[in-house]
Amino acid sequence: MKRLAKYALAAAVALTAVTGAQAAEMKELKFGILAVESQDHLMKRWGPVIERLSERSGMKVEPFFASDYTGVIEAQRFNKVDIVHYGNKSAMTAVDRSGAEVFAKTVEKDGSQGYYSILVTHKDNTNINNLKDVLACNKSIDFGIGDPQSTSGFLVPTTFVFAANEVEPRDCFKTVRNASHEANLLSVANKQVDVATANNRALYIRLKANNPKAYDSVKEIWRSPLIPSDPLAWRKNLPEEVKAKIMYTFLGIGRIGDEETLKKDRAALQNAGWGGFLPSSNLQLLPIREMEFTKEMVKVQNDETRTEAEKKKLIAELKEKIRDVRAKVAALPNM
Repeated sequence: MKRLAKYALAAAVALTAVTGAQAAEMKELKFGILAVESQDHLMKRWGPVIERLSERSGMKVEPFFASDYTGVIEAQRFNKVDIVHYGNKSAMTAVDRSGAEVFAKTVEKDGSQGYYSILVTHKDNTNINNLKDVLACNKSIDFGIGDPQSTSGFLVPTTFVFAANEVEPRDCFKTVRNASHEANLLSVANKQVDVATANNRALYIRLKANNPKAYDSVKEIWRSPLIPSDPLAWRKNLPEEVKAKIMYTFLGIGRIGDEETLKKDRAALQNAGWGGFLPSSNLQLLPIREMEFTKEMVKVQNDETRTEAEKKKLIAELKEKIRDVRAKVAALPNM
């Protein structure tokens, strides 16, 4: 708690110390939100945060709903969106392509700083109870996977389920389709697919609250290692005073204010399924980069259009990139 107070105080000092000449030009902030659920559900979660950001920054804050990660990444690239709630994989793409910069991350209700990718099936499905059953690869399973830019929906299962077991999904399953967490969970509940990816928050918090009947129809059959919690990223070229206001707002929600303010803030956080926000940086994306390089190695190895010499060269380059990432993690770990 003392460390959080220090961060918040530093943001407050920055807020009053910078000149404000640049920030005076900005009257509005656009907040990018991926439409993984209905807009009504998303606004129940994000609405109170947007209200507080508007009140405490003195700027109008408008939500920007994107149907997929590519849309919101491109919007940030062309300065149409100022802040975005990303998954780690999409944040990595945004940092590389759109001038984004991670500044904070979400904290779970229980205080944990991460979440899990999961595989689920219908509770009535007695033939599928664990990962071994999923990877029987007898072309009998209709499989739902996430958006290719999704960390928990796509990148993590690709790395820890398929790459780790040297399995190509389209050679293993009857059909493979890409969809959001909510769509995948509902498809399993409605028996439209046999197995699908999601994450523990989408199942145990959002689906449970929004659709209890569907929640009661789904069972978890596999869980990944811990994934760092979702990052928030701003445009790197935002004025420094605006960044200070944004940082002060997020770090202060539920921690700074009078008793009545704290009660409202904490109720809003609980309703959204969070315990608050913590400062972060692009360093939290380094493990995700390693997973991405691992996925690329598997792709190269399975590429029948390449010669063995070409594969050997590309895999050696990817292994070198993984070593570089691990060296960075060792030299400057995320805090």
